Amino acid sequence: MSLFPSSEELAIRDAVRGICAPYAEGYARSKHAEGKPPTELWAALAEAGFIGIRVAPEWGGGGAGISELAVVVEEVAAATGTLPGMVVVSAAISGPILSTHGTESQKERWLRGIADGTVKMAFAVTESDAGSNTHELRTELRRDGEGYRLNGSKTFISAVEDADAILVIARMRNADGTLGLPTLVVVDVDCVGFTRKPIPMQFIGPEQQWQLFFDDIPIESDRLIGGENGGLPVLFDGLNPERIIGAAIACGIARRALEKAASYARDREVWGVPIGSHQGIAHPLAEAKISLELARLMMQKAAALQDARACGAGEAANIAKYAGAEAALQAVDAAVQAHGGNGLTIEYGVSDLWFAARLARIAPISREMILNFVAQHSLKLPRSY
Repeated sequence: MSLFPSSEELAIRDAVRGICAPYAEGYARSKHAEGKPPTELWAALAEAGFIGIRVAPEWGGGGAGISELAVVVEEVAAATGTLPGMVVVSAAISGPILSTHGTESQKERWLRGIADGTVKMAFAVTESDAGSNTHELRTELRRDGEGYRLNGSKTFISAVEDADAILVIARMRNADGTLGLPTLVVVDVDCVGFTRKPIPMQFIGPEQQWQLFFDDIPIESDRLIGGENGGLPVLFDGLNPERIIGAAIACGIARRALEKAASYARDREVWGVPIGSHQGIAHPLAEAKISLELARLMMQKAAALQDARACGAGEAANIAKYAGAEAALQAVDAAVQAHGGNGLTIEYGVSDLWFAARLARIAPISREMILNFVAQHSLKLPRSY
């Protein structure tokens, strides 16, 4: 992990900012109003090779790591105030899981398309009765001849309206009736037995949240990633990157909020001086900047550890996600306050950032569960739940 950005990193940041320039203002709100996914931004990033930047070259990707993908994600969020959810679920979760645990035929079938952006694969874990407790998932696979049957439901699943397939976390129904370890299975969105229902959300963003229903869907054996009872290690190869990318999004949102606030505070004059000359405006923004830079350092450390598959990557990923969410909320709140009433108008585009910043405290894992993790695993305190 270098504290100095490489020439490659700087080139990536410049290129992504250029791609995002046409989508800088009002894009997320306009797509939300239209009820359409952000296909234009996705296509532009895919054409430049940034969607598949983390996929191995033999499958059409860039061969980079989570560190480089985090750079892309941070710049997109900073430039536009949003991010196609598929970048998180398809490029950061489903793709790496397939890269590590997929067979050669599975990689040929799905990974090549994930790399060039022509295949979009959503990711479905959360269930209404399980919450953060993956040990209580009830979506199940049962053997049916040479194949399987999938039954169950999922909730708060992002961007399904733009997906070709979904990587679903289920549990195998054993011969004795018990449910086994998590098993990952790919389900096409147009298969018989799959239905979905949108969840009305206050969130201002370009993609929807969904409830998913799997009604006795036939599953071929070559759609299991990592085999039967693949277990939590397969799942965690997607969850740690998800936390890192979540931190990168939050840091990008914080950057955008502070850039808007600082620009406004330099230009807006009251009593003959810019409002940024007053400590009541300047200090909260400066404090938010400090929190942002600390969160970015932790995010970069987590990405470096994950790329090295080093011990401590899980801890760092959780801490980075926590720090990024807190920094984003602090920055957006300070930016709204600096703008005064203008901070709540659509014109200035500051209040729209609150939804993404507030969501970062909840998903993909809540701040409370991160605190539980750090207390138990980092500080060796007794388990509290």
